[in-house]
Amino acid sequence: MAETTDSQTTGTEATEAELPRLLPEIAAYYAAGNEDARLRTGEGRLEFWRTQDVLRRLLPGPPARILDVGGGSGVHAQWLAQAGHAVELVDPVPLHVEQAGRLSGVTARLGDARALDAPDASADAVLLLGPLYHLIERADRVRALAEARRVVRPGGPVIAATINRFAGMNDTLRRALYFDPERQQAADAILRDGLQHIHHPKREFTTAYFHQPPEVPAEFLDAGLAPFGQYGVEGTAWLMDGIHTWLDDPDQREAVLHAMRLAESDPSLLGVSGHLLTAGRRPQDS
Repeated sequence: MAETTDSQTTGTEATEAELPRLLPEIAAYYAAGNEDARLRTGEGRLEFWRTQDVLRRLLPGPPARILDVGGGSGVHAQWLAQAGHAVELVDPVPLHVEQAGRLSGVTARLGDARALDAPDASADAVLLLGPLYHLIERADRVRALAEARRVVRPGGPVIAATINRFAGMNDTLRRALYFDPERQQAADAILRDGLQHIHHPKREFTTAYFHQPPEVPAEFLDAGLAPFGQYGVEGTAWLMDGIHTWLDDPDQREAVLHAMRLAESDPSLLGVSGHLLTAGRRPQDS
């Protein structure tokens, strides 16, 4: 078991047979350890700050019991704990659990979003800021959302992140990579069924499902959750020249965040964003 501080635990003593099931290419992608820096540096900060902005408005005030399912290295768990929440992080990647377990106020352990080792109604809020990307079968995504519904208290929010269907095409166009025939073919293929199959760990991303915005509330409903909002994370800003330097300047950064906040739930712009947050609640009478 990895070393931890204070009362954090990691659960990395699980045997190989007990580890959550991940496709090999997905496990290899996250085992490379790049996810933490992706959200703390460069253009990834837009995703981080906008996600934080939306969550601060949707989550109950501290102290709340928050279950961060698929929380990675703890990028969001860290600021949630610093804000006074009691954060438990569950992730299928041993490296992520080790990294998150070092954070003050965060308890981290191995786990699978589809079969949470948590009591019914034990959390005030549940986050799924990554699991739905890599559950490529709809039944698995609904199962993960149903597990979130089970463990959140009646009336509590469940907030899930998804990647938008056109994100790959928009990103390759933005970086002038779409003119490469192989990259264009790969980006176009996602538009047909939302699936990206990548079996080489050195590629920029890995096997994933890309949602159309209306699909997500339907999955929430099938899991017994009542959806109440959708929020474009990066909006149109991630497609604009200069975004990196804008984020470096505090005043310009705040202007960008303000603009994206104004347009975050406009139905005509939801699919332009790279990522989408969908929020729902467990019904009070369930």
